[in-house]
Amino acid sequence: MTAPLHRCSGGAPTTSALSPARRQFLGLLQRLNFGRVEGLLVRAGEPVLDPMPVVIREHKFGGDNGPRPEAGRPDHQLKAQVTDLMALLDALGDGTIAVLSVKHGLPFHAELPA
Repeated sequence: MTAPLHRCSGGAPTTSALSPARRQFLGLLQRLNFGRVEGLLVRAGEPVLDPMPVVIREHKFGGDNGPRPEAGRPDHQLKAQVTDLMALLDALGDGTIAVLSVKHGLPFHAELPA
């Protein structure tokens, strides 16, 4: 399991508190913006991106299809959805997230094998 998230002076955890694998995965979600990740392997609570899971981008006609502004920032506060995802990764330990839906660059819901 990973160490608890470090918090900035305001009390909210930041991206710098994440492991490199988790930062890389969060960047993937932020660049995706809308869509889903399928078949994400998790080992020791860390997302495995080699091999890369299947990433399905959702295209919204007349909508914002570019990456989130946070994707280009070196450090920023984590939203509650991200800290919930990190807690899920910790709890899962070794396993697979069958489907992770992404909305506005944030994890929206996860489907796990029963």
